[in-house]
Amino acid sequence: MGMFESLGERLNHIFSKLRNKGKLTELEIKNAMREVRIALLEADVNFMVAKDFINKVSEKAVGEDILKSLTPGQQVIKIVNEELIALMGSTNQKLEVAPKPPTIIMMCGLQGAGKTTMCGKLGFMLRKQGKKPMLVACDVYRPAAINQLKVVSQNAAVDFFEKGTINPVKIAEEAIELAKKKGIDTVIIDTAGRLQINEELMQELENIKNAVHPTEILLTVDAMTGQEAVNVAKSFDEKLDITGVILTKLDGDTRGGAALSIKAVTGKPIKFSGIGEKIGDIEPFHPERMASRILGMGDVLTLIEKAQASMDQEQIKKVEENLRKNTFTFDDFLIQFEQLSKLGNLTDILAMIPGAMGKIRPEDVDESKIKVYKAIIQSMTPKERANPDLIKAGQRKRIANGSGTTIQDVNSLIKQFEQVKLMMKNQNNPRLRKMFGGRRF
Repeated sequence: MGMFESLGERLNHIFSKLRNKGKLTELEIKNAMREVRIALLEADVNFMVAKDFINKVSEKAVGEDILKSLTPGQQVIKIVNEELIALMGSTNQKLEVAPKPPTIIMMCGLQGAGKTTMCGKLGFMLRKQGKKPMLVACDVYRPAAINQLKVVSQNAAVDFFEKGTINPVKIAEEAIELAKKKGIDTVIIDTAGRLQINEELMQELENIKNAVHPTEILLTVDAMTGQEAVNVAKSFDEKLDITGVILTKLDGDTRGGAALSIKAVTGKPIKFSGIGEKIGDIEPFHPERMASRILGMGDVLTLIEKAQASMDQEQIKKVEENLRKNTFTFDDFLIQFEQLSKLGNLTDILAMIPGAMGKIRPEDVDESKIKVYKAIIQSMTPKERANPDLIKAGQRKRIANGSGTTIQDVNSLIKQFEQVKLMMKNQNNPRLRKMFGGRRF
């Protein structure tokens, strides 16, 4: 179960009781708000944050206009959506860029929060945006830390700087000198972490901060730790005056309270979220999209951005071309499967499509089914892939044997293929056209 799933379900259940009513009384709104407060606390939202949130929503929801409105339930949901967005920081906060390069990003966090891996993800993302980042190893205590950062920088294909286990302040200063000479525009400093916050750690981080004056001080916290993540953020902020937070493990079975409380408690924005293990699994944090996901309204914008970043646009063009000419083949279908699997976990993708969750059964998006379908297509002859009409009963048996599947699997794939072909041919599907950059097929 992904982040916020249980909170989303609870809120939807509460709102479904309001949605269908033509009229709402103040008492009904009050009762609903009490339930929302309990749902927030169970999602590990900070007690004071939940209380303030409910007060703000209640104040707006019991206004004359809402109670007399024709759709009071929808109006209340709209207020909750707006307040959730405000709670998480209103809009996405981009990374600051130094007026004179290099931009210096100091990364900090406790051990185990995923800070070193996040340095690589950030470097990878910036490189894809045309920047020239360099990772700097200033965690000189953990023997494996320098090596881990080196491996991470290789995965991200970005520069790496280390000076062994000398004074970290000196390492940071030398790295910045080198960056200026080499034309590197972004320096990402990986600092030491500890198992818990202590004076010695904070002093060292302060020394690095005072020596290099970072443009950004980003704190990586583990979303899975809930309220603990909020307390960590508060402590680091008091000592270092951080500029933003990165939440890792947002893909895990987490109650989501950290994402909803950090901005309210520290006043500092969540800038990015880590959403998986791979080097590219980092997303800018958009409060409005996150609120949309929590309330089950989907997140089409992130899905489209993901599709544009992960999918091979040349391949997609080729598929589109064939659709236009009405020569859509199993080879094209295979390309689609491969592109889809690049987007990541299918259940997470479905969560971004408005109204998809609940209507689509888990077995419809079973990732192992995709592997079966790929095996079947790969067992067809080039002629059969190009002309699906050639596949009669005899061929189906051979294909099933060749792919180690059943005739039912082959029939199921052919049926899916026909359905997709029909759906994609549908000229008037605006949502599909939007996914493919507004083009008509």
